[in-house]
Amino acid sequence: YVSPTFLASPVTMVREGWLLFTEYNFAFDIGMTVWRVLGGFALAAVLAVPLGIAMGTYKGIEAFFEPFVSFCRYLPASAFIPLLILWAGIGEAQKLLVIFIGSFFQLVLMVAVTVGGARRDLVEAAYTLGAGHRGIITRVLIPGAAPGIAETLRLVLGWAWTYVIVAELIGSSSGIGHMITDSQALLNTGQIIFGIIVIGLIGLVSDFAFKSLNRRLFAWSVL
Repeated sequence: YVSPTFLASPVTMVREGWLLFTEYNFAFDIGMTVWRVLGGFALAAVLAVPLGIAMGTYKGIEAFFEPFVSFCRYLPASAFIPLLILWAGIGEAQKLLVIFIGSFFQLVLMVAVTVGGARRDLVEAAYTLGAGHRGIITRVLIPGAAPGIAETLRLVLGWAWTYVIVAELIGSSSGIGHMITDSQALLNTGQIIFGIIVIGLIGLVSDFAFKSLNRRLFAWSVL
């Protein structure tokens, strides 16, 4: 009952997906998108996790950074795209920065909350047993917060997938988002829907892989 121009049938979608892989090198687009997600997310995690731990541990650091981080957390990453194109061009740096901005500030606050919520009885017990301030951080706070930090990374990785598609919609010559934009210009809804489903499947696989890794690393925290 719906025109194929607006909604392709499942058979058409599968056929267009096959053409994408066999004739339009869609595997390369998928690889580029995955690389951008992992690159931007890894850069954000490397910087955000230490800062979040510091904010959750030291009240002075939290008081200094928290207002700025909270402000930036509400700024949509997509709004920075025009500026990032001016500053970094339309190459890979611009796309990585979009993912970085979208992930970094969320990670900082979530990690800080996780570390700051450490059980006080464990901290007091460590002090009673003679642990110093550094020992409290390395032997109590960080190990206790590690499962929560890993879960935070898993959640924010899912958000990074939404940012990369936004980054690829503008000024990109490769990636799933670029393919979706080209398909929209050609009114090829079969390819658009197929691309959306591929994004969901890749995100689902990465989520299960992250969850499985967390269970292996922190088996002791699973009830």
